[in-house]
Amino acid sequence: MTTPSQMLTEADTAGTAFSRVPKQYNFKRRSPFMRKAFPYLLVAPAVCYLLMITLYPGAYAVYQSFFSVTFTSWTPIAFDNYKELFADSDYWAAMWNTIVIGGIALVLECIIALALAYFSYRDKFIRGWRIIFLVPMLFMPSAVAYIWKLAFIDARVVSDLLMRIGLVDDNIGFVSSIALSRLMLIIADVWQWTPFLFLIFVAALQGQDEEIEEAARLDGASWPAIFWNISLPLMRPVIAVAVVLRGIDITTMFANVYIMTQGTPGGATETISFFIYRMGFRTFNFGYASAASVVMLIITIIAAQLVVKRAFKSGKD
Repeated sequence: MTTPSQMLTEADTAGTAFSRVPKQYNFKRRSPFMRKAFPYLLVAPAVCYLLMITLYPGAYAVYQSFFSVTFTSWTPIAFDNYKELFADSDYWAAMWNTIVIGGIALVLECIIALALAYFSYRDKFIRGWRIIFLVPMLFMPSAVAYIWKLAFIDARVVSDLLMRIGLVDDNIGFVSSIALSRLMLIIADVWQWTPFLFLIFVAALQGQDEEIEEAARLDGASWPAIFWNISLPLMRPVIAVAVVLRGIDITTMFANVYIMTQGTPGGATETISFFIYRMGFRTFNFGYASAASVVMLIITIIAAQLVVKRAFKSGKD
């Protein structure tokens, strides 16, 4: 048994040992400027990398658009590329095709994604299996294009199914019809990218205040009425951002067009991205292709700014 005198002796020994431990050096504190600059220094490498892969190519395209470029030959022509571009009917036809195909696909994606988000958000059984909805988004765009090309054109799976159920008598020429060729691109895009909007909409629904919905439900409102009158208006800014992100991506629709239709029939499915590719890598008019890219970028920025600004202003009102 330890006596009180022994306990005091042990305490004195521990205190003596602790006093022998060398004191830590007092480093000089960083200056106020360094304290403010330190977070920016941490993110500086990532910012520099992003600027290198985004800002530099954009600036280079703007610079190149003022030249007539054919491989190593650069001839300054000022704004001649832009003048020719604004008078080019093929360019505006490609712009119209992008709006039609992308607009219809975007509307369908929003409607389907909202419906799936509504049912999977409330239904416990569907909620457990909603990860399956994200599978199409995991495929590469080129792989998706080949899958649907196989279904519509090469293997004629869709035509065979329609003939078996008696809706058509012969194989359907999808690439020979303007409406059907555009329909192929719309279906492929909707199938792959609806999960992207679905993921955003589900997150927006789960982030809403449940007390508001519970209060409406206690007042006798049904789930569809709650969704239409409460959840959907609260989601307006989120929907606007999702539509802008998806709309920007639609302007770069290239893989589906290149693999499935090549812009046929008669350029009816030639999107703006495929037009830029054709000008740059088939006619080797790189300056003209750069001018088309710059104009499309400006139009996209203005449209996105208007949509987001109006959506957030409506949300505040």
